Amino acid sequence: MQDQTVDRADLHGDCERCFGLCCVALPFAASADFAVDKAAGTPCRNLQDDHRCGIHARLRHKGFTGCTVYDCFGAGQKVSQVTFAGKDWRTASREHARRMFDVFPVVRQLHELLWYLTEALTLPAARPLHAELRGLLETTEEFTRRTPEELGALDVAAHRQQVNVLLLKTSELARAGTRGRKKDRRGADLMGARLKGADLRGANLRGAYLIAADLTGADLRGADLIGADLRDTDLTDADLTGAFFLTQPQLNAARGSAGTRLPASVSRPVHWTAEL
Repeated sequence: MQDQTVDRADLHGDCERCFGLCCVALPFAASADFAVDKAAGTPCRNLQDDHRCGIHARLRHKGFTGCTVYDCFGAGQKVSQVTFAGKDWRTASREHARRMFDVFPVVRQLHELLWYLTEALTLPAARPLHAELRGLLETTEEFTRRTPEELGALDVAAHRQQVNVLLLKTSELARAGTRGRKKDRRGADLMGARLKGADLRGANLRGAYLIAADLTGADLRGADLIGADLRDTDLTDADLTGAFFLTQPQLNAARGSAGTRLPASVSRPVHWTAEL
């Protein structure tokens, strides 16, 4: 669209252009998502010398489900190829590697904000806010291109709050045009809730805890799903058409089917239809 200045294709992880940063910079805690403990800055035992995962096709079977639902929103290749100009942490100094690992989570947060701002600009109802959204989008993109030192000093929390205020206004405008009752379930504890066939059109589900909830056949058209915890949520045959601020990591953590209807901004996870 004319309003956009960021290509959404750049907001997906491209492992071919990354130095395996998510497998090194981030910590793991032994749990249902990760088979082992791993400290931040320590390479995962499955990371190969070519920065590829040695068990990529068997991650779920090996107890690394958390890896299969993760996406860096393109921060990995940005840090690897732009911030550090293609200099591999494996062949660089220890200080270079440490700085790269410190910067990666910062840029990941900024890229997530770019995802939301870019989507907000696709919502016709939010047109009155497009000028402000474009301004914050450009500012956020400029932040991602700063030096490692500047990124380290950046107050990401303050910037996120500024973006969030505008995204809230965007949500209100977008949901105002949705038919049906616009339920406010922001931050609600809906873990394990039985919501089969529920009418959640235009609902505010920002930050809602929907872990293991049954949303089979639920109508989520036009719902705001930013930050909703969809781990093990059953979205079989649910209708998420027009739902917004939904990310691929959220969807990857949920369960669904070939009959689940999705917004165009995300892809149907392979494991929904494949045998585990």
